[in-house]
Amino acid sequence: MRPSNRAPDELRPVTLERGVARYAEGSCLVSFGNTKVICTASLEEKGPPWLRGTGKGWVTAEYSMLPRATHERTRREVNSGKPSGRTQEIQRLIGRSLRAVVNLPAIGERQIVVDCDVIQADGGTRTASITGAWVALHECFTWMQNRSIISINPLREPVAAISCGIYKGTPVLDLDYAEDSAAETDSNFVITGSGGIVEVQGTAEGKPFSEEEFLNLLRLAKAGVAQLVDLQKKAVA
Repeated sequence: MRPSNRAPDELRPVTLERGVARYAEGSCLVSFGNTKVICTASLEEKGPPWLRGTGKGWVTAEYSMLPRATHERTRREVNSGKPSGRTQEIQRLIGRSLRAVVNLPAIGERQIVVDCDVIQADGGTRTASITGAWVALHECFTWMQNRSIISINPLREPVAAISCGIYKGTPVLDLDYAEDSAAETDSNFVITGSGGIVEVQGTAEGKPFSEEEFLNLLRLAKAGVAQLVDLQKKAVA
């Protein structure tokens, strides 16, 4: 039995609330159970220097965790002088995931910066960030369309992410902290609305996992992402 009493293929309660940040061009407060992340999308009229003259835009992401998002206070990374390796890995993952579904030339030579700030962490902060970031980005592009900054919405399709793992010998979907900290295998899947795989991260915490176990996790992830994509579409409708 899972600590949360959920079925193996059951998501935590997921909510996507748009328009939570007054000054951002796009925003979303995403909740995966007790994990809560505020995502904002900000338009910058100037793109990165390496894209100057190409007519192509860019989407990038930054990720951070508030000091009391966890059980004990964590030190702000700004006081360390640079983001941790974990933070850099996650924000690069969010950026790659979003760019996979964006028609970058349709943005023009502009940049969208998506900030994902974890206000409460209970496992799956990176997957919640990607899922909420897509909604914030959609809202930002809609804002730009309404002001004739762009003519079409550059998003080709949704993208969302979910964690899966093997907990006490059973493949399970959407791990919370209690499961994540004790799982034999932990993985994250980033999948588009059409079922395309953007990225897979999988780690054996103990013994190696088999190909059959991996395929079981992939099946769980695809079903979970399909549910998330439905929620994303309802949020932006």
